[in-house]
Amino acid sequence: MNFSTQSKYIELLKRSLIDYGNIGSTEFFPLELIPSTWKTQLLKPINKILRRRNFELVKIKHVGAENRINGYDWPAKAKTMVGLIRLNNVENCVNSILENNVEGDFVETGVWRGGVIILMAALLEENKCVDRKIWAFDSFQGLPKPNPTKYPNDKGNKLYKINLLSASMEEVINNFNEYNISTERVIFRKGWFKDTLPEHEIEKISLLRLDGDYYESTMLSLEHLYPKVTKGGYIIIDDYNAFVYCKKAVDDYRKKMSIDEPIIKIDREAIYWRKNKSPSL
Repeated sequence: MNFSTQSKYIELLKRSLIDYGNIGSTEFFPLELIPSTWKTQLLKPINKILRRRNFELVKIKHVGAENRINGYDWPAKAKTMVGLIRLNNVENCVNSILENNVEGDFVETGVWRGGVIILMAALLEENKCVDRKIWAFDSFQGLPKPNPTKYPNDKGNKLYKINLLSASMEEVINNFNEYNISTERVIFRKGWFKDTLPEHEIEKISLLRLDGDYYESTMLSLEHLYPKVTKGGYIIIDDYNAFVYCKKAVDDYRKKMSIDEPIIKIDREAIYWRKNKSPSL
C-alpha cells in the first residue's frame, strides 16, 4: 500500500480546518467577527432590534499568524484549535501506524468541533484503509464542573464556564459533511468521561489523543484507555504544558505505571510518546 505523506489534499484540508484564510504577507489574518453574547439590560434589546434588520453586535478579533499555526489562540470559526503543527503530528503518527501495521483504532477524548477526527478520517480515506475505527469521546456540551473533592488538583478550574469550548455532536457531524468526509468509521460516545470511558468496547488502540484539559479527564482517559494501546502505538497529550492539572495527571500516571518511554515535545504545549511495550490486557 502506498501511504500518503505529501498529499496536497491533506495539506489543504489541514489549513482549512484551522481556518488559515488568506493571510498573504500581513501580520494578521482577516478579521474574525465573533457574535456578541452580551445579555445586559441595555445591549440585549439593541441586539434584538439589530437582528431584525440583519445586523448584529460583534466582537472584532485580530489573530496572529504564528498563534494560529501553533494553536495558541481560540478560533471563532475553525474546526479545531490545535493549530497546524499539532495536525502535522497527528498526520505523522497516522502514517507511521499505517506504514508499520500497528494494530488498533484511533481514539480522541475531547473532540470540540471535530477537526482532528476529521483529519484522521480523511487520512484513512486517502489511504483506502477500511479496517480501523475512530472513537470520539466528548460531552458535546462543554466541560463538566470540577470535582475537587475526588480530584483536588482541579480545584479552582474555571474552564467549564467558557461557552466557546462547547460544540454539539450535530455540529461535529455537520462539519464532517461540509468536507464530504464520511462518519461511517466514527463511533461517537456522548457523555461525561466518568460515565462513557468505563463502558467503552475498544479492543486495541494505535493512536490515543487526549484533549480533556482537566486532571480528572486526563487521568480517566489514561486509566481506561492506555492499557489498550498496542506496541508501537502513539499517545498524544494536547494540554500537557498548557494546564498544570493536565501535566500533573500525566506525570502521576506515568510514575504509577512505570512508563519510561521518553516524552517528545510537539510545540510549547503538546507532547507525545510512542509505546514500546505490549498492552496490559
